[in-house]
Amino acid sequence: MNTNDRSQLLTEQRNPNSTDIDKKSTLEILDIINAEDAKVFAAVYKERENIAKAVDLIVDVFMNKKGRLFYIGSGTSGRLGILDASECPPTFSTDPNMITGIIAGGEKAVFQSVEGAEDFPENGARDIQQREVNHRDIVVGISTGGTTPYVTGALFEAKKRNAKTVFICCNPEIMPTFDIDVIIRPIVGQEVITGSTRMKAGTATKLVLNMLTTTAMIKIGKVYENLMVDLKAMNAKLTDRAERIIMTCTGIGREDAKKLLQAAFGNVKAAIVMQKLGIDFSEAKKRLDANNGFVRAVLKE
Repeated sequence: MNTNDRSQLLTEQRNPNSTDIDKKSTLEILDIINAEDAKVFAAVYKERENIAKAVDLIVDVFMNKKGRLFYIGSGTSGRLGILDASECPPTFSTDPNMITGIIAGGEKAVFQSVEGAEDFPENGARDIQQREVNHRDIVVGISTGGTTPYVTGALFEAKKRNAKTVFICCNPEIMPTFDIDVIIRPIVGQEVITGSTRMKAGTATKLVLNMLTTTAMIKIGKVYENLMVDLKAMNAKLTDRAERIIMTCTGIGREDAKKLLQAAFGNVKAAIVMQKLGIDFSEAKKRLDANNGFVRAVLKE
């Protein structure tokens, strides 16, 4: 299709449920938005098999290839990728270079629109080249409309470099002209405000990214039961959470949990293993390392 004429895209169509939204009361407007947002969850659910395929690729990259995950997009799509990537180090103690968000127009575009930055595929290719993406990595291109040249250029360059590729878009009729390993396509329909893909399409994107990284982190041992045992206790809130996690897993009181966390040098996983198995930090760390950081595996030994 002609990418300069996007009128045929579903995400650019007018929504019949909101054509007179400008005449509605505040509460009626909110009801329309909420009713449309409710459709997003079903659209994402329908893509769960493709999301699972993407997760398995990410896990393979992290566990077996020691590679990196890159999100790349423009506008809202790029910002959502950066948001998801930036939240992984404090939540899961990942290296900041393990998951990276890239946006058309660079850092400035995170805070304000950089017009035209998304229009050139060579810009996307350049950003992939600058990160020295290779066969160990995976690149997730986010383009809710599916036609962003910047994202297409990035994915094409990633594919040339033998990286794994994932494409997220919200239009049924868009198909890349080159091979993509996994396409995730939540069809959320027309937006409440025509073409405003920061709304339903953006919400679907956020849900998918949450699923990709959270599930991948669970599968590489960053979670025990449903607790974020690999968090970094870098502030009062996270220190409190770390202590409560230790209390929950071991049954000890707050003061003992505080002392145990200190003895484990802030390592929640090690603290849990130390208490449950009656061993010191060095031994706990050795056993965790031998089991790729999986607390459950250590405790089953």
